[in-house]
Amino acid sequence: MSLAALDSRAPHRSPAPGLRPAPPAGPAATAPGQNPRLRAVPEGTEARGFVLYVGLDEKKAAAAGIDLGRLVSELKRVAADLAPGAETHAAVALAPAGAGGRDVDVVRLALQDPAALARYRRTEPAPEKPVEGVVIDISRKRVVLDGETSPLTYKEFELLQYLVLREGRTVERAELISALWADAAEGDDVPNERTIDVHVRRLRSKLEGYEDIVRTVRGAGYRFDRHADVSIRYASTPSPDFF
Repeated sequence: MSLAALDSRAPHRSPAPGLRPAPPAGPAATAPGQNPRLRAVPEGTEARGFVLYVGLDEKKAAAAGIDLGRLVSELKRVAADLAPGAETHAAVALAPAGAGGRDVDVVRLALQDPAALARYRRTEPAPEKPVEGVVIDISRKRVVLDGETSPLTYKEFELLQYLVLREGRTVERAELISALWADAAEGDDVPNERTIDVHVRRLRSKLEGYEDIVRTVRGAGYRFDRHADVSIRYASTPSPDFF
């Protein structure tokens, strides 16, 4: 599976050998003075949907008189009105405060846009020498302890990442369950508020001497506490949170 691009500016060209033009996108896609269309689609493939990358942080949205949650809901509603059979799924890209960069580039990297990833890899800095302490590498989904990669499972890393992205805030057990096991299939081992402690205990055991970065807040939940020897790497962007 791959991506094609929507091109509203390029002049008309005959398709290259072995390629066929995509079918017309419909009346809604042809604004006056423009002719948006899919770029040539390889033979044997078909368009199954599209991704619209929207670069807009919370402050800019608020200045425009709308919040991101409402904007997402409105865009999904428009899609449903124009094409009742359309299925939609929205995700919001998260980045550390003050990370900089263009909003739309952050979104494209977080959602694994192939062109954005290729551009990023061409400019990625050379690997740094191992350092003492903890490195939580969000983009590569790994934790390095004193230069050695910790054998965290996918779910253990997701648990740690959820706390890291909410640094300084106590996260209740119920929130962890609803966020990290929301897509669990029937029959999967979904923890309750008591057994979530087991998952946290397993995570801490793999953090070895740095286990106290995941702190228990008695009667409330868990919190990520950053120490001087803990660094977090956002080489691209954190995993998106979903609507």
